[in-house]
Amino acid sequence: MLAYRYITWHYLKYVVVILFALILFMVGFDYMSNADALSKSANLALIYLTYKTFFAIDMLLPISLVFGMIATKIYLIRSNALVSFYSLGYSRVDVLKPFVVVASLIIFVFISLHSFTKFSRAQEYAKNIRVHGTYLNPSRDLFFIYKGQYIYFSKLLPIQEKALDIRVFNLQNNSLKSVLIAKEAHYENDYWRIKNADIITKPDDLSFASKGIQVTEEKDLKILDGFRPKMLDQVYLGQVDFTIKDAYDAYNLLSSQGLETSNIRGALYRILVYPFFAPTLIVIIFFLVPISVRFLNVSLFSFAAIVSTLLVWGGMFMLIELSNHKTISSEVGILGPITTLFIIALGLWRKHRLST
Repeated sequence: MLAYRYITWHYLKYVVVILFALILFMVGFDYMSNADALSKSANLALIYLTYKTFFAIDMLLPISLVFGMIATKIYLIRSNALVSFYSLGYSRVDVLKPFVVVASLIIFVFISLHSFTKFSRAQEYAKNIRVHGTYLNPSRDLFFIYKGQYIYFSKLLPIQEKALDIRVFNLQNNSLKSVLIAKEAHYENDYWRIKNADIITKPDDLSFASKGIQVTEEKDLKILDGFRPKMLDQVYLGQVDFTIKDAYDAYNLLSSQGLETSNIRGALYRILVYPFFAPTLIVIIFFLVPISVRFLNVSLFSFAAIVSTLLVWGGMFMLIELSNHKTISSEVGILGPITTLFIIALGLWRKHRLST
């Protein structure tokens, strides 16, 4: 137990230091690059830096866990603590367990942070502050299909849960039947509520003898059951930064409509599956390192381990972006590589556990 606490303490220390350094570099470099484009308001600049910090944590935490293991392993080798642990009867799997347990617990906390909108959409908010001077920019000209109806919102205000200048087109037998026109709608109790609307109805008989187009006024209408403003904003603007709940709800809703869900699946895989590349890579790198400095060129190992980690990390980001742009399926781009790394790590774990 003493060895576990010793390893855990040093591992957490290195992870915190490395993560802080990477965040400071990334956020500082970004601020220097975009300082001129930001508003002169100190409050907005501070909010921008906060969101960029959230985004940096989202991006850099998994790789910091791997770098922390590499730094800790080098420290244990240089101080001969690793050899001491083995001489006391600890196996390689025993020494590895604190790294895997701590990294996995941090990953679970990291995933839970994606339940919060401010964290999961930090990059989007930071970009809006830089470009528009406000962290949430209204969405404009949304046109989408829902339950056989074609719906148009001139402007969507997710924070106020309000839409302006609404048109709802109803079709019958592939022909336009009616159009609902309203100035605004509010999201209340899982519905979009329209207080006043005009409905233009086209007659079935288009001859000169028909009664012609009818215009009626309706009050207190409800449309778009279950389509929350934030979900509507993200799904139909092609956003890929979802909270866990938004992604889950969007997937269920689009699936029920028979619509494409690849972006939503990719978002869920990125949140729930992708971070686990860190524990698997920790296992793989750990078992490839000799136990003593006499059998190891520390500088060469450090360079090879860091480069290998960066290549895997960069490759994962490339595959995620390809999945987001539907060049490849999210199963191939995210699930495939993580599953491969997991199988390799599990094989190495089993091999060394059976050998002790």
